[in-house]
Order: sequence, then structure tokens, then C-alpha cells
Amino acid sequence: MATLHTRSAARVMMTPSVLLLFAWMIVPLAMTIYFSTLNYNLLSPGAHDFIGLLNYEYFVTDPAFLNSLIVTLLLVGGALIITVVGGIALALLLDQPIFGQGIVRMLVLAPFFVMPTVAALIWKHMFMNPVNGLLAHLFKFVGLDPLTWLETVPLFSIVIIVAWQWLPFATLILLTALQSLDEEQKEAAEMDGAGAVSKFIYIILPHLARAITVVILIETIFLLSAFAEILVTTNGGPGTATTNLTYLVYSQIVLSQDVGGASAGGIIAVILANIVAIFVMRAVGKNLEA
Repeated sequence: MATLHTRSAARVMMTPSVLLLFAWMIVPLAMTIYFSTLNYNLLSPGAHDFIGLLNYEYFVTDPAFLNSLIVTLLLVGGALIITVVGGIALALLLDQPIFGQGIVRMLVLAPFFVMPTVAALIWKHMFMNPVNGLLAHLFKFVGLDPLTWLETVPLFSIVIIVAWQWLPFATLILLTALQSLDEEQKEAAEMDGAGAVSKFIYIILPHLARAITVVILIETIFLLSAFAEILVTTNGGPGTATTNLTYLVYSQIVLSQDVGGASAGGIIAVILANIVAIFVMRAVGKNLEA
């Protein structure tokens, strides 16, 4: 049992790490808040006048802000639906006794370890290229005209790219949960005459409820800040069709050179992300308590 002396020694040894972590988080946040109150534009060096909350007002009233919110919600929602549904399907498939099961599982999980930029470029040039892409050849094979995916359905294309990266993660979590299901329950259901659909609805799906909520929570936090896939594929376009909140902040600093406006957008993005995270965590907590 830990004594008062050992607990005090542990606190003393942990203090430098805690202080360093605190400084690592609070210093950039404080600087961002400070810059958000200035008329700070890189095209006008030396003119850093204090303007209060005007940057926040300009950012929120910008027509692109509402559009970026809608794009962000559609991106997060679409990716979550694909990864949860696809993750359940793959988990059920990988849970079956098949030859080379370990190798198959490894191949399914491999895309999760590919960098987002690399994965996006693979989809852009190898799959969605309207001339030489695999999807273009598939469309031609069935007698259809190939789609210019990133121009015709840009947001859907981004959702597919992002979901493809997170699908292995969802599959891993759901497969782990599925393997903890007691086989006696399924055997008892089969003896009572339950079919595959009934077993899935009344036994497997309730058992996966907690794993699904964990997948939704973790993916939502990361999907709210999706950026690399948009940058290397569509650059937020055509127009603002794929400009989410993160990319809008990026465009403020890169295209407009507006440090103050971009800082205000960053703070707003952090606030909105925390609001979403709080609601999701509450929903997860209720599910876990149940």
C-alpha cells in the first residue's frame, strides 16, 4: 500500500511532466486567443491594432462559415454511417472460421496505418481518376461513362476517402467486442429456432452497442478536424463544396494572410468541437451505464 511519503514523491516526480504538458497546451491556445483580438494581417506588417471581437463577428457572418458547418456535419455523419455499418459487416465476416484468417485480418487493418495524405492521393489517382482510374475502367466495362468523382460528387468522394481510412479502426474495435460474445447465447437462440437475422438484431447488435458508441466517440473527435484529404484532392472545391471548418480556417491564413481572422476561426472551431464532443460523450456515458 502506498504511504504518504511515496505518494508525495510520486507527485514531485510527475510535476515537471504535468507542467510541461500544461504549457504545451495552454501557450498556443493563449497566443491564438490573443491574435484573434488583433487586426493582424501578414500583408500589413507592423499594424497589429486591437479590435476586440470583430474577427469573431466577421468569421461567423461570413457566408462560407455556415456552408463549412454543413460540410463538416455531412462529412462526419457520412463517414460514421459507412464505418459503423461497414465495420459491423466486416467484423461479422472476419469472425467466421476461414482459411488464412490471420492474414485476412492483417490486410483489412492495413489501411489504418497509411498516412491520410498518401491514402487520399491513392484514391485520387488510382481509383477516382476519370481516365486511368480503376473505377473508370469498371464503368467502361459495364458500358457507362466514367465519372469525374472529385468534380461531380466531391463531398461524397471525400466521405468515401475518409471512411476508407477509419473503416479498419471500426472493424478492429467491433471484431474485438464480437469475439467476447458468449457462444452459448447463440447456440441457445439456434435451439429456439432463431434465424440469422433474429440473432443479429436481438443478440449480436445489443452486445456491440458499447463498442459502437466508442467508435462513434473517437471517430467524431478526429473527423471534425479532417484536413489532409481535402487539401490534396479538392482544395476545398469545386467552389466551397468540400470546405469544412478546418479548411476554412486554413484558407483564411493561407489565401487571405489574415492571422487574426484565422485565429478567431480556430477558437470557434475548438468551441464547436468541444460542444459536439460533450454531447457525444454524454450519449456514450448513458449507453455504457445502461
